[in-house]
Amino acid sequence: MSRTSLRAGLHPLRLGFFSALVRPRALVWLAMLVALALTLGLFGLTQGTFALPSSSLGRALFQPDSLSAEARYIVQDLRLPRLLMGLLCGAMLGMAGAAMQSLTRNGLADPGLIGVKEGCSVAVLLLIFQFPAVGIVWRPVAGITGGLLTALLVVVLARDISRPRFILTGIGVSWAFAAGMGVFMTTADIRDVQTAMLWLAGSLHAANWTLLGMAAGWALPAFILLLCTCRAADVAQLGNPTASGLGVRPARLAMLQVLAPVLLTAACVSCVGSIGFVGLIAPHMARFLLRGGQASVLSGSAVLGALLVLVADSIGRLAFLPLQLPAGIVISLIGGPFFLALLWQRRDRF
Repeated sequence: MSRTSLRAGLHPLRLGFFSALVRPRALVWLAMLVALALTLGLFGLTQGTFALPSSSLGRALFQPDSLSAEARYIVQDLRLPRLLMGLLCGAMLGMAGAAMQSLTRNGLADPGLIGVKEGCSVAVLLLIFQFPAVGIVWRPVAGITGGLLTALLVVVLARDISRPRFILTGIGVSWAFAAGMGVFMTTADIRDVQTAMLWLAGSLHAANWTLLGMAAGWALPAFILLLCTCRAADVAQLGNPTASGLGVRPARLAMLQVLAPVLLTAACVSCVGSIGFVGLIAPHMARFLLRGGQASVLSGSAVLGALLVLVADSIGRLAFLPLQLPAGIVISLIGGPFFLALLWQRRDRF
C-alpha cells in the first residue's frame, strides 16, 4: 500500500476475494451509530401505552410464546414491524439523498426537494381512491411510475442536473403537485381526506410485516445498484471529461444514480407516506462524521437516516402519550431550519 494512502488514513481490508481501502475512524463511527440505533430500538420496544419490563425483552424477541397473548401481539405485530420499517425507510431515504447529492454535486439535492415525493404521493393517492380494489403490492409500482415521470419532467425543464436551477425547478414542480393534492383535499369525501392526510404526514403506525417485506423487496436492488456504482461515482466527481478518460460512462452512471433514488423514495412513500428532509440531513451528517468516498457516505447516510427516522418516530410515539405524532411531522420540525441554514450558507451561489 502506498504511503499516500497511509497518510490519508486509509488501511486495507481483505475478506476473501474482496479487498478495499477503509478508514478505521469511519468504521468506528459506523459501529457506534449502529449500536446507538439498536439500543434506541430495543428501548422503544419496551415503551408505550403498554409498558413491557426490560427483563422480559429477550423473551419477547426470542421466546414470544412465553408471554401473554396481549404482550406477544403488541411486540411481534405492532412494535417490531414499526421499528424495522422505520430503520429501513430511514436507510432508504438517507441513501437516496446521498446518491442525489453526488449526482448533482449539490448539497441541497434531495428526492423530496425535486418533486419525487410529491409525484409518488399523487400516483399512490390516485391508485388508492380511484382503484380501491387494487392490492397494496401495486402501490410501489404506481409510486415508482409517478416518481420517474416527475424526475424526468424536472430534468427536461432544468436541462442541467449539476446546477442550482435543477433544485429550484424541482421545488417548483413539487409545489405544483402539492397544489394538485390540495385540490383533492378540498373536493374529496371527508373520510378519504382524513385517510390521505394521515398517510401524507408520514406515519409508521400502519407498518406490518407485509409492508415491510414489500419495502425490502424494492429497496434491496436499489441498495446493490448504488453500492456497485460507488467507485464510478467517485471518479465522476473529477468531471465528465476526466471520468470518460478513466473508463466511466457519465450518461449511464447518471441514469443509474437517478433510477436508484427514485426506487428507494417511491418504495418508502408507498409504504409509510411522505417523510421529508431525511435525504437532505443524513448525507451532510455522514460527510461531517465519516468523510471519505461515496461508499463511506452512502453507508453513513443509511445508518444516520435510519437513526433519524427512529428518533423521530420514538419522539412522536412516546412524548405525547396517549396521542401519537407522525414521524414525518417531527422530522419536518428539524429539517425545516436545517434547510434554511443550508440556503443561507449557499446564498451567494444562486
